[in-house]
Amino acid sequence: MGKKAAIALAITMLIFVAWGLFFEAGSTRIIINGQEIVGPLKGSIGAAGLIVGMIAMFCAAIFLLFVFAGIGIFILGAVIFAGLIFAGLAFPFLLFLLLPLAIVWLFIAITRKTET
Repeated sequence: MGKKAAIALAITMLIFVAWGLFFEAGSTRIIINGQEIVGPLKGSIGAAGLIVGMIAMFCAAIFLLFVFAGIGIFILGAVIFAGLIFAGLAFPFLLFLLLPLAIVWLFIAITRKTET
């Protein structure tokens, strides 16, 4: 399913590129040294600019992936901490059950460490 979606998105992107380069050529004017570029060179220069733009967007997307992943870890930690506090406030009677269980769990963990 993922490969099919990726192929479909790639084909869609190529269709948009072709449309922008060939059918909407009147809306883009490339001017070098005061003269407008015409003919087949215009499409190749436009494609080169499009490729440079796509590479820049790809690099920015990778950068943002790492930035948001780092921020996401902090946000997830804050949500979990807030959930623990909320659960503690919502169910205070569970504390009397959890304290003896924590002590038993600690005792078992200590005894297992000394055996091995």
